[in-house]
Amino acid sequence: MARRNTTGPAAAETTSAAFARSVTEAYLSELHNIRSTGAGVPEIPYYPALANLFNAVGKTLKPKVRCIISIQNQGAGIPDGGLFTADQFQKQADSTPARGQLPSRGAMEVKGTREDVARIAQTEQVKKYLERYGIVIVTNLRDFLIVERGPAQQPVVARELFSLADDEEDFWRNKAAHPRATAQQCGERFIEFIKRACLHNAPLTNPKDVAWFLASYARDALARVEGHRQLPALQGVRTALEQALGMRFTEEKGEHFFRSSLVQTIFYGVFSAWVLWHRENPGPRARFDWRNAAWTLHVPFIRTIYEELAKPSRLGPLNLVEVLEWVAGVLNRVDRAEFFGRFQEEHAVQYFYEPFLEAYDPDLRKEMGVWFTPPEIVKYQVARVDTVLREELELPDGLADPNVIILDLCCGTGAYLVEVIHRIAETLRDKGGDALLASDLKKAAMERVFGFEILPAPFVVSHLQLGLMLQTQGTPLSHQEGERVGVYLTNALTGWEPPRGVKATLPLYPELQEERDAAEEVKRKKKILVILGNPPYNAFAGVSPEEEQGLVELYKKDLNTPVQAGGWGIRKFNLDDLYIRFFRLAERRIAEMTGKGVVSFISNFSYLGDPSFVVMRQRFLGEFDKLWLDCMNGDSRETGKLTPEGRPDPSVFSTEYNREGIRVGTAVCVIVRKTKREKAPTVRFRHFWGVSKRADLLTSLDARNFDKAYTRATPSRQNRYSFRPEEVAKQYQLWPLVPELGIAHFNGPVERRAGALISIDPQPLLERLRAYFNKEVSNSEVAAHYASLMMTGNRIVGPEARKKLLREHIFDSSFIVRYPFKVFDIRWAYLANIRPLFSEPSPDLLKHAMLASNHFFITRDTADKAKEGPPFYFAPIVCDYDCISGHARHFPILLKADTNGAPGENGFFDNEQPHVNLSKAARAYLAKLGIKDPDKDMKTASLIWLHALAIGYSPAYLTDNTDGIRRDWPRIPLPDSRKALEASAALGEKVAALLDTEKEVRGVTTGRISPLFRTIGNIAKVGGGAINPSSDDLAVTAGWGYAGKEGVTMPGKGRGVVRPYDGTEKRAISAAAKARRMPLRTIVELLKPETADVYLNDAVFWRNIPAEVWNFHIGGYQVIKKWLSYRERNLLGRNLKPEEAREVTGIARRIAALVLLQPDLDENYRRVKDSTYPWTAVS
Repeated sequence: MARRNTTGPAAAETTSAAFARSVTEAYLSELHNIRSTGAGVPEIPYYPALANLFNAVGKTLKPKVRCIISIQNQGAGIPDGGLFTADQFQKQADSTPARGQLPSRGAMEVKGTREDVARIAQTEQVKKYLERYGIVIVTNLRDFLIVERGPAQQPVVARELFSLADDEEDFWRNKAAHPRATAQQCGERFIEFIKRACLHNAPLTNPKDVAWFLASYARDALARVEGHRQLPALQGVRTALEQALGMRFTEEKGEHFFRSSLVQTIFYGVFSAWVLWHRENPGPRARFDWRNAAWTLHVPFIRTIYEELAKPSRLGPLNLVEVLEWVAGVLNRVDRAEFFGRFQEEHAVQYFYEPFLEAYDPDLRKEMGVWFTPPEIVKYQVARVDTVLREELELPDGLADPNVIILDLCCGTGAYLVEVIHRIAETLRDKGGDALLASDLKKAAMERVFGFEILPAPFVVSHLQLGLMLQTQGTPLSHQEGERVGVYLTNALTGWEPPRGVKATLPLYPELQEERDAAEEVKRKKKILVILGNPPYNAFAGVSPEEEQGLVELYKKDLNTPVQAGGWGIRKFNLDDLYIRFFRLAERRIAEMTGKGVVSFISNFSYLGDPSFVVMRQRFLGEFDKLWLDCMNGDSRETGKLTPEGRPDPSVFSTEYNREGIRVGTAVCVIVRKTKREKAPTVRFRHFWGVSKRADLLTSLDARNFDKAYTRATPSRQNRYSFRPEEVAKQYQLWPLVPELGIAHFNGPVERRAGALISIDPQPLLERLRAYFNKEVSNSEVAAHYASLMMTGNRIVGPEARKKLLREHIFDSSFIVRYPFKVFDIRWAYLANIRPLFSEPSPDLLKHAMLASNHFFITRDTADKAKEGPPFYFAPIVCDYDCISGHARHFPILLKADTNGAPGENGFFDNEQPHVNLSKAARAYLAKLGIKDPDKDMKTASLIWLHALAIGYSPAYLTDNTDGIRRDWPRIPLPDSRKALEASAALGEKVAALLDTEKEVRGVTTGRISPLFRTIGNIAKVGGGAINPSSDDLAVTAGWGYAGKEGVTMPGKGRGVVRPYDGTEKRAISAAAKARRMPLRTIVELLKPETADVYLNDAVFWRNIPAEVWNFHIGGYQVIKKWLSYRERNLLGRNLKPEEAREVTGIARRIAALVLLQPDLDENYRRVKDSTYPWTAVS
């Protein structure tokens, strides 16, 4: 999830739950340990623990806050402690603040646990401190009370109280004695309170600082609400919201969504009321009372829900009155003149909402795909829509035309709607702009610029945003007239069709019904001409709107119908992302209902070319006339967030306020359906890369010939109607797809037990499986030994699965076999045909692994990495499903006689014997070349597959046909002569030998190794000398890998020192050039002019890994770097063994040999391409 730094008093980053629990546990443990000694007086021995608590939290703030014990007497006595900011110390290392400094965040009064904080707060000593310092934190170690200086008649004003226990006995016996359990129970709320205590006296002028305080209180409120298992008093509200939003809150996540939404409604109701209250009470002495908030909320729906939730009968049992008092206290501390000066600036409202939701409920924010759209994107989309309306739909005033109805289906905080109003204002001013302009803008905002939103918080903010904007334009909404803008709280994906039965009513909440009815009028009756925005990317689990789920069924039509039957032959597809439903809705609304109009979204970019979206693209080509597509890239999986040149390519959502952005790549589309349809649709596509792409996108609007920057795409059935322009050889489409060469292929095994059945070392795997299959070993003991052996989910049913397996299977250690987890990363796996031990063991594939001498040609159906390298592998053993990116599809050279579809395919084999995996067409092709019996021996059986391997490792083939290879199964040209086929297969045999880690390669890894390979990848010690395997010399600690989310191994930067070749290495390269009869320049170009020393740690490295060898990718993975990422000591749990360290040497030499084979592979590919057998003659 996104994290970002903030300035001012707000937190440097949202405190994590783990951090909060850790600090709370440490505090309680320290108190318990001190008390256990039986020494000391009631309070003083505990001062260090208290200081450690505040300092642990204070160092996460900006500026940092430090707790100093027993500060100087400043004329009111000596407080037990004080909270100072970093700027109050002359030097960072100083232990005391500069002389004469008062504790800017307040003084502290500390007593023993027997004392009562409320009584302590009323003592004369605390009153003196308040007179001098203004704020005091009073504590008895278990209760913490923030008090402020009040007026003379009330010198002590209590603000916030947090209690760790009910009383002293409860604290010592139940809380401090069990620090971890207590930290689990209330650690997050406690640390949030300590943070607020550190910030309580900080100046409040910045919207995002106020947002943090409100979010912190909202988190506390949410914890209180979620502490109640049942909320019977709110069942009516729940039912009404479900009916109004057209959804149901189901399961645990749905319940969380509902409760989180309630808290947001309360807090944004208070905040919205405060903003509107300030308009009528701008004076600095006016005091805001949250109890009167409903009177200032002018949207009936918001007012009704707030009134319902804020009733004493609702708030009392939930213990929220106290929290709302704190909220009012913070709002009354705000310097409103300065705050609203900033708040009314452009985009200030979003800057308020963004940090609120991030701090309040980041998980919900992420799951709902709520991301603030950068202003450059918003401005660009609105400007393009305006232009397209003028130029393509012949509306000279564009968005300012009073007949143009605009809808943002998921308007969030209203950024697009505000920009639309600005654009309308700009057009009207350009026309001369009279004194009625402001009235025109208000009318547009109320009657034809609409927004839908499902989350209460941004819904309220959008009303605020638009209201403030209209106010600055000189035409504020009238509270007395009941005026409101056209933003509605509704589920945008439902309610477009009238209900089939009797329409449900909401008798207890007429305003809710009015809100729903108003939204449905827009959905069903308004002639919407423009749909734009930033739809949420993710569906939220637990919120189950039945009506939504049928939206994308049209996009699934014939996806997994075989190609031969007129379908697309796509076995697995993913059309579950929420944004796809918004595309379908926009298509239906513009194309099928209005009949013309414009759609502009920024969304996940997967629909541009991913096979799953082929039907969606086909429909767009049929329903729209012109499509402009701006690919903003920034995808973590496909490109690693790097440009083609290797420079940073962050998410377009990575901004000053959200550094991380989002993981998926994005694209902006502008799509128009004209009144008079074009004969054929036009698809224009362009890329934006790098750190300046948002600015570049906006600047592109100034181009004289806007369309010139685009490349025309040529969607067709052959390229699955891809919207991306393609690089493919002219004849590529005439070559057979890999599956057309064989009869059958099989997926690699899918484990999905977090590595429980796969291990780098065989012995630990053997031990844990013996324990698993031992009836005398309990489930809990198995889980303690290796937790994921007892995990549930992914077709795995934990204890029940084990019970079934113990009854039906006997452990057999012979099933522990060598297993390519990734290319060149060979591990051990328990490959028995036992489901659900493996989630999917691929039983048909395992049967074929039993055939003597069998090998597997491996590829994938679609690329999912931008830098893929050869998407092919060749192995004598079964490989993991994710051995190559895009999933390893195994084509056995030999098939068992009972393989589906095999008998009757040809007459060249005995049905009882294995036969060659060749299709009728492939056999007919071989027959045309004079090869009548491909089943006679393994060499003949392998001809086509080894030829395909040789073609697949040719850089020229990969470059000539990049896009064709990426989008589908690769296509392979077949030579038109037996001699050419056998020559190509001979090259493929060399490639196969270099890929086969089960056998050494003479001259490369064994025997008399050539001089060049002898210099590559040798393990060495800095400064020379011998490596000691018994020490940490072979520990991989250079940062090559780390544990990411859910323990998934992620590659790190590691350490590699790039350098020129040294003299010995240059001489070896020259000798290799001479031996291979290659120009020296050619071999240097192949390996690249620079090499690198790749470090395990500070002391040991692999010497001379040429740049091309280091960067070599197979199947989407950078081979050596990927291998290293799994061997980082923190992940592996041990140092490398000497033979493992030498594995890298062997891998590097094998890859170097593959690189040096590339000129022959390219020449072979070009010969075949120039003399290709016509596949249509046999297919």
